[in-house]
Amino acid sequence: MVELAVESMRERILQGDWQVGQRLPTEPELALQLGISRNTVREAMRVLAFSGLVEIRQGDGSYLRTAQDPLQAVQAMSRCSAEQARETRHILETEAIGLAALRRTAADLQALRDALGSSAGHFHGDVDAYVACDLVFHQRLVDAAHNPALSELYRYFSGVVAAALQQNMATVPRCQATFDLHGQILDAIEQRDAERAKRLSRTLIES
Repeated sequence: MVELAVESMRERILQGDWQVGQRLPTEPELALQLGISRNTVREAMRVLAFSGLVEIRQGDGSYLRTAQDPLQAVQAMSRCSAEQARETRHILETEAIGLAALRRTAADLQALRDALGSSAGHFHGDVDAYVACDLVFHQRLVDAAHNPALSELYRYFSGVVAAALQQNMATVPRCQATFDLHGQILDAIEQRDAERAKRLSRTLIES
């Protein structure tokens, strides 16, 4: 029932029944319109909020965040080949890192150091723990570019990055030089050396 409710609401959004920024009908109203229970509406709203279509404001209601369903983009990313994933990382991540070197703040640097420190403790250990920490580091690299669009794109793309990392980490023993590239990228960003940061990023993606 939740899946049916989600699909019904997706269709209404795509048809333009609600405008971006508009407050959606209340749970009782939607339950009546869709012929389902309030609990089902509530669960469907949570799914739509997770996918980025809806923003739930506690005590205020639910609002349409975007009419462009990001689910299709996420699904397309999940189907891309390893080579396509590498190409996308070069275009998205490397260029963002170049901007990060020019725009980073002291707070960005500290956040990156913290994330890198967490990753270091897991590089030769548990794969899942390392991948989770490494994704935080890479997301913070992109966030340091201070471009919300790039940050959001990379957040959706992170699942593809995680899959590539899982595959690379299957090799034992793991190459310490590969991990050390992360610290070198951070050094380049701290020195505001955009070209060096981008060059190191390309090396890391190809490693």
